[in-house]
Amino acid sequence: MSPIYVAIDTPDLARAKALATRVRHHVGGLKLGLEFFCAHGQAGVREMEALGLPVFLDLKLHDIPNTVAKAVMALTPLAPAILTVHASGGRAMLEDAKAAAPPQTKVVAVTMLTSLDADDLAATGVSGSAHDHVLRLAELAHDAGIDGIVCSGAEVAAAKSFWPKGFFVVPGVRPADGHVGDQKRVVTPRAALDAGASVLVIGRPITQAEDPDTAARAIGATL
Repeated sequence: MSPIYVAIDTPDLARAKALATRVRHHVGGLKLGLEFFCAHGQAGVREMEALGLPVFLDLKLHDIPNTVAKAVMALTPLAPAILTVHASGGRAMLEDAKAAAPPQTKVVAVTMLTSLDADDLAATGVSGSAHDHVLRLAELAHDAGIDGIVCSGAEVAAAKSFWPKGFFVVPGVRPADGHVGDQKRVVTPRAALDAGASVLVIGRPITQAEDPDTAARAIGATL
């Protein structure tokens, strides 16, 4: 199955279903984020699941451990293939999220958004490089016993070196000739896989293409 999860980042259910239907034979799953979930909730997720592709529910849960655990339990009927929480929520939160999730759901921790760089970290009081910050959070996630992390392609190889069985989700993936947009730490799909990525999250290069089906197929051909 393709490692590509197409990011369906729209609150428009009809558009989401149309996009997913067009590309479903050339991607491995669908990533649904806050835009979609806030507009349509669990009912909308079920409609997307009916298209026959695994769903990556990218909600980036971040709260006290008890609240996150109860939120994960509330999502249990959906049994998403992948669910995100924030690594910065701490070890107890990560442990409780994993304990509350269905066995078939991979719980992965978001380390550092790919729209951020070292200057953004410094502005929030975090010193050091983006690379070191991601690896600190990756070690925390590993020790908490969850399934993996979300990180840029620049950090995958280093994380995989101490977590060989980790599940690594890489967003900010762009074709070699693709427009970067608001992403600051990007890699090509092939480079991300070579570094150890398990799943590639690709949105606008597919969803905003004139022909999403052709775009998805072309990116898949480079893998």
